[in-house]
Amino acid sequence: MRLVLAGFGVVGQSFAALLAHEEKELASRYGLVPRVVAIVDSSGSVVDERGLEIPRVLRSKKRNGFLHAPGAGERRTTAEIIAQTEADVMVETTPTNFRTGEPGLGHIRAAFTSKKSVITCNKGPLGIAFHALGELARHNAVQFRYSGAVGGGTPILDFGRTCSIGDEITKVTGILNGTCNFILTKMEQDHVSFQDALALAQEEGYAEKDPSLDINGFDSAVKLAIIANHLGLSRQTVRDVRVKGIAEVSPQEVDRAAAKGDAVRLVATADGEAGLSVSPVVMRRDDPLCVSGTYNAVKFHCRYSGPKVIVGKGAGGPETASSLLRDLIEIRGSMAGEMVS
Repeated sequence: MRLVLAGFGVVGQSFAALLAHEEKELASRYGLVPRVVAIVDSSGSVVDERGLEIPRVLRSKKRNGFLHAPGAGERRTTAEIIAQTEADVMVETTPTNFRTGEPGLGHIRAAFTSKKSVITCNKGPLGIAFHALGELARHNAVQFRYSGAVGGGTPILDFGRTCSIGDEITKVTGILNGTCNFILTKMEQDHVSFQDALALAQEEGYAEKDPSLDINGFDSAVKLAIIANHLGLSRQTVRDVRVKGIAEVSPQEVDRAAAKGDAVRLVATADGEAGLSVSPVVMRRDDPLCVSGTYNAVKFHCRYSGPKVIVGKGAGGPETASSLLRDLIEIRGSMAGEMVS
């Protein structure tokens, strides 16, 4: 199976390394022999339709910081390389753009129109154009997989779809952002201000230098939109989500909740009647949804079988790479008409 990788940052490199490390297992267990024929990122590109030597590319990227020497090699755009390279699947891991979905949105469209299936963990295109992309994939008779877009390596979307089989999901509530959860947990446990907890999150690598997309609730909002559309609860985009972040949560609010056995968490809710919303909520400490630290948790409210909860790490290069590989194995099984076990 020939692959094009668009994006070669932490997740893209983790995925490539995982392919190399699991080469024998993938072939023996799943009959999957992936051959990466092109890698493109903001620093350049490397293309070899006979197959790239992944360990060598990883060493070069780590040593030099770029895929190809600036000013040398390919002059084509990423979309052109995706469209013109003979491949079966394009794996899209470029940085998320919540406003326009680009460049990932253009990359995905280029792959679909050139008859390539797509695997992505990029939330932007999904939050903005979920149904349009699904229709384009169906029109071109290719597959579209995105399990890593919500929850990293934790199979939240797959679990939700499983819960809906033979049942009806009426509501989804979730803690979808590890940065916010880390901050609120620290405010509760260490009795510090929001700013002090944010500084600690940045120091420990859990928050970006510009944390606005996390703390203002936009990251949770786009993940919520993806979940709701994936499960058929809503056709709304991220622009329709009512959002309030955690920047105004005070230590006093957190302490008052803790004194009652409660906790403040940033909760995303998809309700068929009330729509989509993200806001700080006071919840019982013993609620299975009330996780601490950087963990994510999602509760699927099922009409007949009751609530189901999934908990796991929300992000990380190796964790998200595992979801990309899971999607690739699913595509391989689908192409071969097999059930993946």
